[in-house]
Amino acid sequence: MPEERPNELPANHHSLALGVPVSAVPGMLHVLAAAGGIAFGPKEGRTVLFGRNRLDVHVCVGEDDLRISREHGALTCRGGQWWISTLGRLPLRLPESRLLFQQDEPIPLQTGYTPLFIRGSHERLHLLEVHVQPEDGDRPPADHHAPTRPPRTWQLTSVEKRVVVVLAQRYLLHERHPIPLSWRQVAEHLNEIRPDDNWSHKKVERVVTEVRNRLSSNGVSGLTREEVGEPIGNTLNHNLIRELMESTTLVPPDLRILDHDG
Repeated sequence: MPEERPNELPANHHSLALGVPVSAVPGMLHVLAAAGGIAFGPKEGRTVLFGRNRLDVHVCVGEDDLRISREHGALTCRGGQWWISTLGRLPLRLPESRLLFQQDEPIPLQTGYTPLFIRGSHERLHLLEVHVQPEDGDRPPADHHAPTRPPRTWQLTSVEKRVVVVLAQRYLLHERHPIPLSWRQVAEHLNEIRPDDNWSHKKVERVVTEVRNRLSSNGVSGLTREEVGEPIGNTLNHNLIRELMESTTLVPPDLRILDHDG
């Protein structure tokens, strides 16, 4: 059993991509999975375990997936920095498609937000969100009395959300050089998720075009042919995905839509 219980984060806690409390001390670690998570202050030698066995780890991930190891990985504070290592057989997938295997040396985590993925049984994708609070010198000066300025998120219907998550999945996976899926690829994936909806590439295109036009009419640039010019290629969808992610309309936990009828 872990020797010390950290501050717990509930399962319905918002994505760490949306930020952490400003009261977090420099070096504080937040870790969040679908089942909940923790917040732990930095301390030399402190280790945070994550994996399938809820009783023996700090953060439970993939509890019902037998391909996930009981103790699948660890985050260790050493030399004033948090380091991540893989303990299980399956590698951890880091941003830019980097894989961290059991035999690899631990690597340091950057400050800020980092999504980690483990691909389990039947192509299930388990997400572990990590946030390391930067030093005060890495942040703008505090203004405790100023109102919070939330990002401008965009309202999407449940159907639109499902379509753009499939379209943008390589971006949400933080691949090194992501590109949007083609209309046909999106339709095929949607038909796997929701076989009764009868998706076609034309239907996908209509939904995405509607989202682009709506955002464009609300002042978002780079979403029309007239602005971008020829050749178009993936530019319009690339710009759309960037806007949805930078506004936190799309965040990595939305990938869970790909695993079920979300």
